Amino acid sequence: MASNIETKVEQLLEKIIVDLGYDLYDVRYEKEAKDYYLRIIIDKPAGIDINDCETVNNAINDILDEADYIKDQYFLEVSSPGLERILRKEKHFLSQIGKEVSVKLFKPINKQKELIGILEEYNNTELTIKVDDETIKINLKDIALVKTIFNW
Repeated sequence: MASNIETKVEQLLEKIIVDLGYDLYDVRYEKEAKDYYLRIIIDKPAGIDINDCETVNNAINDILDEADYIKDQYFLEVSSPGLERILRKEKHFLSQIGKEVSVKLFKPINKQKELIGILEEYNNTELTIKVDDETIKINLKDIALVKTIFNW
């Protein structure tokens, strides 16, 4: 679930990032140990390299400072979503229908806290995956993490 800061930053930056030729894949505001991180995840069809990250970083840094949405000191990171992508938004899930995903759960289903299967359906309350020959519906609030699987 996106925080208020993540939503505000996404609304502030999306047009700027799109105008630069990138897709704003996700915005994450996270605390790790004592430090806060604002992670801007960008994508484009040909993939992201360090120059892309630098271009976006330079374009958004002053805008973020001026907006002053975040009162705590934080580190800004601009990166790609990677090969195995975390799915958090409706657009992420819908783009992966029919593909293999890993679902980590807060509590076990069939004595397992991680399920790997084909994402069949998604709506705002649950997702459906097919594991072997079994179709499993999972309430979104029972899910800790969903990510794509890259087969090497």
